[in-house]
Amino acid sequence: MSEQAKKLVPEKRFSEFRSAEEWELSQFSEVYNLHTTNSYSRDMLNYENGSVKNIHYGDIHTKFQILFDITKETVPFINPSESLEKIKPESYCVEGDIVFADASEDLAGVGKSIEIVNLNNEPLLSGLHTLLARQKDNKLVIGFGGHLFKSAGIRKQIQKESQGAKVLGISGGRLSGIKVYFPSDKQEQQKITDCLSSLDDLITAQSQKVEALKQHKKGLMQQLFPAEGETFPKLRFPEFENEPWNIKPLGKVADNLDFKRVPITESDRKKGATPYYGASGIIDYVEGYIFDEDLLCISEDGANLVARSYPIAFSISGKTWVNNHAHVLKFKKKFTQTIIENYLNSISLEDYLTGMAQPKLNQAKLEIIPIPLPENEDEQKKIANLLSSMDELITTQIQKLEAYKPHKNGLMQQLFPSLKGIEK
Repeated sequence: MSEQAKKLVPEKRFSEFRSAEEWELSQFSEVYNLHTTNSYSRDMLNYENGSVKNIHYGDIHTKFQILFDITKETVPFINPSESLEKIKPESYCVEGDIVFADASEDLAGVGKSIEIVNLNNEPLLSGLHTLLARQKDNKLVIGFGGHLFKSAGIRKQIQKESQGAKVLGISGGRLSGIKVYFPSDKQEQQKITDCLSSLDDLITAQSQKVEALKQHKKGLMQQLFPAEGETFPKLRFPEFENEPWNIKPLGKVADNLDFKRVPITESDRKKGATPYYGASGIIDYVEGYIFDEDLLCISEDGANLVARSYPIAFSISGKTWVNNHAHVLKFKKKFTQTIIENYLNSISLEDYLTGMAQPKLNQAKLEIIPIPLPENEDEQKKIANLLSSMDELITTQIQKLEAYKPHKNGLMQQLFPSLKGIEK
């Protein structure tokens, strides 16, 4: 192995630092001290009032940005009824602190962290299942640590040190033993921070754009279909204002093809090129096919219908298999299918579920779901085209968002060095 390969330097370095010294390698405990956190549970927190806000580990997993700015995040208060007398002054967060979630249900989330970059003079505590780390000698600029603890070399160490079976955890002792690395020149740290933060800002802006489009479509749907108890929608194309709408049961506007479904057992299933659909979309690819047309799949899985973790109705086209966990409907007109697909994905179907322990949407209940439709097919076409255009726009923006993520991962790999071949 060459001497160059053994040096702790990133693959990509800003031009003014290419001849700079290699990065420093230190033990976590040499750079950070751990401070006491609290154990306030969710029922001890609220979003309405209080004097002190609190970081719950679940929010690190699901909500907070890598660089935590309290003015841009929705953070719960500790209930005024809870005593704060035993909280030590050093337990309050300061800017530059790293807060780790010490528990996770999967390896990818264990030790996930944020860096506090702006507190806006608001008191903040680090709470249940978190570890609070504070720099000893301020060797790192604010913001650098947030990205540092997302780098592959450190994430692998944290994952290696995690323990547990169903729930994985990282202790303060094990965290203190990992290696951290950084350039000694704070100007280089700032350059890296600014570069990655600008990309994060771009990703955030794109995420907000996608969400805004989804909300716009949701609002549009509420106006394109009649409200409960009404005959006509609020929003109509001018040329169809006097055209009637009808409400018909789903079984009257579509043919049910459930009888054609043939379950494939695990032993009989052979890998192939044909998509095999279930309640949550494609679950496998198999040989052969039972359908070869444009159809609408609708989940019959009650849990999926309540959680709405996947579009409840989704189009399939061409050669496919469908298992017994999704209904199969065929429409005479594609534009009618488009309208009904969107409509079913916008309403609650809980009233049509049967069973308690494992609720399902059976065929009998499926076929009585009331579907509002304009009588005039030209109006149906206009509505379908509008909804399809919205979906295409949303899909394009989602694809753009998804393209940013691997770009950032690749940049992270280049801007932070690998520990491979480095003495520890």
